[in-house]
Amino acid sequence: MIERILVATDRSPTAGQAVRWAADVAERFAADLLVLQVVPPMDHDAQVDPSELSRAADDLRREMGELVGVAGPRLRCRVLIHADPAEAIVDAADAESVDLVVVGSVGMRDRTEFLLRNVPNRVSHAARCSVVIVHTTAGAAAAPVGDADGPSGADLPAGAMGDVEDGLLRRAAQVARVFAKLGIRHLSSGPGDGPADGDDGSQRSEARHLRSALEELGPTFAKLGQVLSTRPDLLPPAFVDELATLQDRVTPLTEAEVVSVMEQELGVPWEDVFATIDPRPLAAGTIAQVHRATLAGGERVVVKVQRPTARDEILTDLALLERFAEKAERRQGIRRLVDAPAITGHLAASLRRELDFTREAANINRLRHALAPFPRLDVPGVYERISTARLLVMEEVEGVPLRQAPDGQPRREAGRQLLESYYSQILTEGFFHADPHPGNLLWWNEKLYFLDCGMVGEVEPGVRELLVLLVLAFWQSDATFLAEVVLLLAGDEGRSDVDLTAFTDDLARFVRRYHELPLREIQIGPALQEISEIALHHAIRLPASLVLAGKALAQMQLAAAQLDPDLDVLSVAGSFILRHSGARIRQGLDPKRLFYEAQKLQTRSVRLIEAVERLVGARPGPKLQVQFRGTERLEETVGRASRQLALALTAAGALLGAAIAANSRAARWLPAALGGAGGALTTGLVADLVRARR
Repeated sequence: MIERILVATDRSPTAGQAVRWAADVAERFAADLLVLQVVPPMDHDAQVDPSELSRAADDLRREMGELVGVAGPRLRCRVLIHADPAEAIVDAADAESVDLVVVGSVGMRDRTEFLLRNVPNRVSHAARCSVVIVHTTAGAAAAPVGDADGPSGADLPAGAMGDVEDGLLRRAAQVARVFAKLGIRHLSSGPGDGPADGDDGSQRSEARHLRSALEELGPTFAKLGQVLSTRPDLLPPAFVDELATLQDRVTPLTEAEVVSVMEQELGVPWEDVFATIDPRPLAAGTIAQVHRATLAGGERVVVKVQRPTARDEILTDLALLERFAEKAERRQGIRRLVDAPAITGHLAASLRRELDFTREAANINRLRHALAPFPRLDVPGVYERISTARLLVMEEVEGVPLRQAPDGQPRREAGRQLLESYYSQILTEGFFHADPHPGNLLWWNEKLYFLDCGMVGEVEPGVRELLVLLVLAFWQSDATFLAEVVLLLAGDEGRSDVDLTAFTDDLARFVRRYHELPLREIQIGPALQEISEIALHHAIRLPASLVLAGKALAQMQLAAAQLDPDLDVLSVAGSFILRHSGARIRQGLDPKRLFYEAQKLQTRSVRLIEAVERLVGARPGPKLQVQFRGTERLEETVGRASRQLALALTAAGALLGAAIAANSRAARWLPAALGGAGGALTTGLVADLVRARR
């Protein structure tokens, strides 16, 4: 028998459908009907006046009586203040000993939507009585989940590619208007119209204009500026400093948009995976939005949801930038300011990586492996089973900012391990977190956690070996060897246009200035950045991975100094390099590796001896052969040189003979004949030389 029915409402039209359905059932069974409204608290600290709740219940009773035509003692209404409507409904059902709970399938409005959209699911699991979920979406204006991102590529009508081109043209016109308005028109001007080299005031002014333009052009261009601020090898320092102040100024996604993306990626209603999601975003960025949440099993997590339009917006703007880069090389003003093709290539690769959250999940797992030897460092766990390219679910790190870490031995150990881990990441693993600013580091359970692994760097094996030598040369104040290592890193050791003396002198001044500082004030990251700037001044471009590593080291050292201001950076670096070198030696002493290297050496030695024997004729086989390219030109050159040498020698002999004959008793005609022959030969030689130069 059904004697008591509870129905939940928020007084919305869709909830009214559930109330009418419950009233019909109550009429059929002559049951009591309890209408319950749960109101979320506006202020957790405010005290609610019971009389206000009573008046609200009376208003609800009058409204429900008119809606369903039920009156008298069989209709009761209650208004509760509670942060979790599902929990309030279950508790009220228990307290009232109801036989049936009725809820609508559409949740309530406004800021409580995340909590209330999963009310039916949660109530049906938690209630100790029967639960009926009334379908109340009929006639609702909500679009199907599959339509959230608009038509797919397969549904595009004929001529859609023309629409894409029109979209690019419209976007290009918008970009041009913004830049022209902010006074950056000369960036696309002809030769000679760019800012003068070394005009620092002009560059800073243009940098401010560029930052304003990027902010006005929206989230994608703001993200491009942020990525550019990490590449001092591609932009002048004034632009790097200004773009580093760019902030994400985006409108947060609505709850419906977040739910739409989640359900597309999960393939099931989000309530089947998550128990709750905090409606207030932790962060709203140009690519994604982050929310706290709780899984159905009770685990506290952080959910990163990609903006529905992020991919299309970024790819459209990148297509526009790639077309711009194709023409940039013909503009002296742009070439003088930036390397447009290099910037576009770096941005395209970086942003496409950030659009794929599976890459970030892989980065987190790889960084966890690199941090394994350091017990005071960690990264959040990833729930890979429910993470996709547009949805990333991670363990929630309930920590505090770096500066709030309690003083003590764990904090100082974390500071030293942070330094050592970066030397290990860059010099040993070749993989490092490229954005370790304080906002991406949290202190929790006596550990330092790295957050946001979307931006990482990789260092090639050859660069790692040379980077060890660079640090050692800096440590030993050897400017000459430091210059050689920098040229090796840039691949410019064979260049003849580098003023090696001037370059070495600049590095010597740099080394002297740093080694006049106390050891605790020396910073490896800024030192690497300054070496890069000196190299660029001499037209020596270092690998991008080294520039990014220098910036990451600079940020990391600031964080390490907050944890332990007394850390001796060079001492930590030196001890790490010694251990690193010792490990390499021990690896080389491995018996299996020694046997392998010995076999390689034996094989190469035998081949070398055989080659020498063939060369000297002691062994049959092909002898030494020298091949020349362009032999026709070589023969012509040798012939001309031989002819000119013969003319010169003959002319000199004739003239010398004429001089000797003139001073002797020889016939008078002999000096004249020899002198005439020498003059004729000299004239022929001069004529031949003139012809050779033409």
